[in-house]
Order: sequence, then C-alpha cells, then structure tokens
Amino acid sequence: MEKDGPGAKHRYSYLTSELDSAYHAAAFKCGVSDSAMRILYTICLFGDQCPLSDIVRLCGISKQTINSSLRKLEQEGMVFLQQTDGKRKTVCLTPAGSQLAQRSAMQVLRIENEIFCSWTPEERKTYFDLMERFLSAFQQKVEEIEA
Repeated sequence: MEKDGPGAKHRYSYLTSELDSAYHAAAFKCGVSDSAMRILYTICLFGDQCPLSDIVRLCGISKQTINSSLRKLEQEGMVFLQQTDGKRKTVCLTPAGSQLAQRSAMQVLRIENEIFCSWTPEERKTYFDLMERFLSAFQQKVEEIEA
C-alpha cells in the first residue's frame, strides 16, 4: 500500500467510516439503536434465535453494551433469554421481536443481498476472497500486538 501513497490508506479508512455511517443511518431510519440493530442482525443470520456467545463474538461491540442493549430489548418484549447447556444462554426473538427484526435487520440483509446479487459471480468471489485474506492477515497482526 506504501507504493500507492498515503491516499490508499486514507481511502480504506474513509470507506470503512462511510460504511459504518451508512449502517448507522439504516438503524436510525428503522428506529433502533446501532447496538440493537447489530444484535437483531446477528440473530437473523441464525434464524430467530442465536447463542449469546455468538452475538458477543460477531457483533463487534463490548459485552457490556450488548448486555445493556439486550436488557432493553428484553424489557420492551422483543427478546428473551433461554438457558441452554448449563450456563450458556440463547437469545430468542419474541413475536414482537420478529416483527421488529423484519422492519430493521432483515431490511439491511435484503439490501446487502440485493447489492451482492447485482455483482457478477467473479466480482463476488474476488470481493469475498480479498475480505477473507484481509481478515486473516489482520487477525494475525492483532495477535502480534504487544500490550
């Protein structure tokens, strides 16, 4: 990336920030917080319920924020936690939560799918191959960070 100059580094930061902003705008338009959107989105990837540990792992937000958001969703009657395998919990959508997920996270998933389906198979393969390569390299470099 050095040979592309500082512009390439800034472009990556700019694009990821703009993408985050677009997801924030989607959550706002759907009337949910960013954390609620991420939780609902993750649950929708699994169907209508998801292990809490997967939500924590996949949402990319702090455990404390997830717990606060889940408590709020629970108080609003959107989700309930179900005990599974000892201490493990599963987050389940209520009927009202399923309706909220349809009006929010599922719209975002449909938008993403519509965009991906508009690309050729080669474009999708290239995009996902590069994303996986970036993710793998980034995870490896994070492991090398000295605290």
